Amino acid sequence: MNKSEIKKNNIKLSIIIVNWNVLPLLKRCIFSICKNIKDINYEIIVVDNDSKDGSKTYLKGLEEKRDNVEIILNNKNLGFATANNKGLKIAKGKFILFLNPDTEITSNTIEKLMQELENNNDIGIIAPKILGVDGKHQPSVRAFPSILSQILIFLKLHHIFPNTPVLKKYFQHNFDYKKQQEAEQVMGAAMLARKQALDKVGYWDENFFLWFEEVDLCKRIKQAGWEIVYTPKAQILHHGGESFAQMMGLKKQNIYNKSAIYYFKKHSSFEKYWPLLVLHPFSLCISLIVQILNISGGYGFPKKD
Repeated sequence: MNKSEIKKNNIKLSIIIVNWNVLPLLKRCIFSICKNIKDINYEIIVVDNDSKDGSKTYLKGLEEKRDNVEIILNNKNLGFATANNKGLKIAKGKFILFLNPDTEITSNTIEKLMQELENNNDIGIIAPKILGVDGKHQPSVRAFPSILSQILIFLKLHHIFPNTPVLKKYFQHNFDYKKQQEAEQVMGAAMLARKQALDKVGYWDENFFLWFEEVDLCKRIKQAGWEIVYTPKAQILHHGGESFAQMMGLKKQNIYNKSAIYYFKKHSSFEKYWPLLVLHPFSLCISLIVQILNISGGYGFPKKD
């Protein structure tokens, strides 16, 4: 067995990146990984959702140059959950870092996150503090959604009544980002998971194409007895929403609504989530009007990565 084979058999960390048409940011993301991870035996698994911007050619070349890079090239956009699962099926690490291509890790980010997992076996997922490229903090923690909070978002009333108690709770307005603590759900742009926990709960639910997939995963991890933790000890830079920004408003709203309805169908009862089914077409009409008038609207938690 040569040195390369020995290294591949002792991988501690698998970094899974789902890419779709953001080649310049993907290059920066991978560069930041190679630059800042020094003393961990890791692999990078990039799952490309049929990009048309030259990403496939770049990834093929990268795989040839680096022993610790694996690529999966999909022939269509399979969505975030399905793509992540494809990466998970070949991942060799004890810990799995789900990382968006529009992020950049900083010095000791991964080491600090892994240390927390190694020091506390109760943690299933840990997420870092997220900073925009302007250096400003980006909210990344939410409570699990309630039906009422989603009704308000379906109707875009969260723009008009942002301080409604149910919305303040959902968006965790009072969350202290200076303190390491448990959370209900964390942003999927960067989260380090224990492979053991993922094996127990069954990976990502592929019925979600986009939105609510990380909410569902966090909920199942917590239900299985592990903690979801946010820590400011580690930080990443996040360009934010570059892949998703390529979709038009009405299409975004449709995906968001269907994901929300499926989430409550899975974790609730029809008696509770039927209002979302009724409001779905009205929500699309509102979104279409907003799109026609060229009014920028928010679509929930938070701007999608």
